Amino acid sequence: MAILQKTREKFGVVISVIIALALLSFIIDPSTVESALNSMSSKYDVGKIAGKSISYNDFIQDVDRYTTINEIITGSTVQNEQQHQQIRDAAWQELLNRHMFIKNAKAAGLSVGKAELLAFTSGELVSPVIAQNPIFFDENGQFSRDRLVDFVHQIPSDESGRSKIFWDYLQNTVYSQQYYAKYGSLFTASAVQNPLMLRKAIEENNTTADVDFVMLPYGYAQDSSIVVTSKEIRSYYKAHKKFYKQNASRDIEYVVFEVEPSAEDIAATNEAMIAAYAEFGDAQNMKSFLLKNSDRPLSDYWYKDGELSSINSEINAFVFGNNKGVSPIVSDDNSFFAAKVMDSAMLPDSVYVKHILLNGDNARHTADSLAAVVKPANFSSVAAIYSTDQSSAADGELGNIGWMTQSYMIPGFESVITAQIGKPYVIDTQYGSHVVLVTSKTAPVLKKKVAVLEKTALASKETFNSYYSKANNFATMAAGSYEGYRKAVDSLGVYSHPMNNVLEGNSRYGSVDNAKELTRWIFEAKEGKASQIITVNNNYFFIAAVKNIHKEGYTPINEIAPSIRQMLYTEKLGEKKAAEVAEKIAGLTDLNAVAEALDLTVSSKTDVAFSSMGAPGLDPAFIGAIAAAEEGKICGPVAGGIGVYVFQVKGRDTASFFTEDDARNFEAQKLQYSSQMVLPVMMEEADVKDNRARFF
Repeated sequence: MAILQKTREKFGVVISVIIALALLSFIIDPSTVESALNSMSSKYDVGKIAGKSISYNDFIQDVDRYTTINEIITGSTVQNEQQHQQIRDAAWQELLNRHMFIKNAKAAGLSVGKAELLAFTSGELVSPVIAQNPIFFDENGQFSRDRLVDFVHQIPSDESGRSKIFWDYLQNTVYSQQYYAKYGSLFTASAVQNPLMLRKAIEENNTTADVDFVMLPYGYAQDSSIVVTSKEIRSYYKAHKKFYKQNASRDIEYVVFEVEPSAEDIAATNEAMIAAYAEFGDAQNMKSFLLKNSDRPLSDYWYKDGELSSINSEINAFVFGNNKGVSPIVSDDNSFFAAKVMDSAMLPDSVYVKHILLNGDNARHTADSLAAVVKPANFSSVAAIYSTDQSSAADGELGNIGWMTQSYMIPGFESVITAQIGKPYVIDTQYGSHVVLVTSKTAPVLKKKVAVLEKTALASKETFNSYYSKANNFATMAAGSYEGYRKAVDSLGVYSHPMNNVLEGNSRYGSVDNAKELTRWIFEAKEGKASQIITVNNNYFFIAAVKNIHKEGYTPINEIAPSIRQMLYTEKLGEKKAAEVAEKIAGLTDLNAVAEALDLTVSSKTDVAFSSMGAPGLDPAFIGAIAAAEEGKICGPVAGGIGVYVFQVKGRDTASFFTEDDARNFEAQKLQYSSQMVLPVMMEEADVKDNRARFF
């Protein structure tokens, strides 16, 4: 009983927790527990800024907000991958500002007060961020304080909340830019170049020297008498450790099996092309015919001579060679083409477009009414009254969209290319109903609408399975290890691609793009492991193996030791050779005698300037010694990077090609570089971790 009592006293709390967890397991879904644990794991953080973890969910909320802002600015809900990347970068930059830069600026004694922010957003000192935004322009294309006030007043009535999101963005941008401007002024105001510094810079850059010299090269043979100890390597590594910081990376090897159509697949595609070609010329509904029989749908694009070469040069030659009917079938690698001219016209490359955008239930009716009565002369004034798009003010006139081409075109506006100048008409797009007016065109050129019948041979199911079988055979032989991977390479005679220092953001392997899933496996795998089949873009089968893992932090001394050893060896060799040269030339006062004693020849170099440290064939140590040497005196030996130098400055010239303006411009360049380094230095100090590459 005593033992039982002691057990209860010592382990009562532990037992209670175990029982509680057991009971909870009946109540809580295990997946919920797993999700909660995952949310607390740094593995699911997008990054870390000054000790603040940025979770994936929080970052996505910021990205969604910036996506809305981008839609408001561009007027489009469609973004390509580059725009998505820009949106994510903008969201990340705001986090850097919020958690790092502005805090550091405040710590430096800077501030942006409420009154100051109010002045820059609605007062007399309106920021360019707002003053240059077209949404606040009047009918003359000038910033209008009234439009700004109207926009702010309507924010509470905007049930979508988009106006508030945009206004908050503008205010935050102004707020951040003020801190950047003030912080930057700390550098610009303190960058003083006094007359002495200015004169010295001009002298150094205008003074050149003519020099005779002999150089004893180190050569390539190793000197066994020079020993670099492990202690010396460790001491150097410790003293220069900050130069050996590294990002997390991996050294890998990979094989890739690209699925390509077989000869049988190509022959089958050729037969299908011949069958479709027989009906191509007589097709009554070309759009429907191509949707059913071609890899390329019917396009409304008007081609001019040369543009069809991007599809096939022979097709372009046929279309613009005054040929009739349908072109012959043209083969290009695994693709087959034929073309038929649908229409020809003399058309401009660009047209200047104005519009009045209308929304709401009666938008189309109102647009039709306006198109019947509006004139080119009063188009802009009507747009100012009716248009719901007050942001289009190209060339300072409301309603102007500006010059449009077939490549730079608002979806739905394609008809403007063939529209009549000065005659308003109505089109409907996803944005609403538009009264459109074309006011000008470039000189017309011959263009043609072309139907292109195209078929590209694809790998059949049998071909696909044969490549998969090869990849699976390799993966089976590799059996998940690097040793097995190498055996499979040797046994099957497959080329293995080596790739060192792969970063977490990498998505390209050789010519294969969008292979992020391969990178994710590489960074989740342990050293010495090989993958199973990783499919990329549905036609590449990868098997990868991780050779080495380089963790974020400092390069381990065992990895950097060979390069440190070589550097220290070169320094010691230079010291030894310099001592030997000094002994051989002791007492000599003539450079020719020095050359004879060393069994070398005298070389010459003219116009050597201290500012030209990158002069070809000259060691920086040698250039520095020349700049400080006494004219006419035998100097040296000087140990450089490739040999030992003994030299004599024959004369110096002082020119005037480097002016005060050059000196000041050079200082300004250095100042600009310093200002550009503010954020990187802050990020290093704040130990910023950017893990976005794991997720995007």
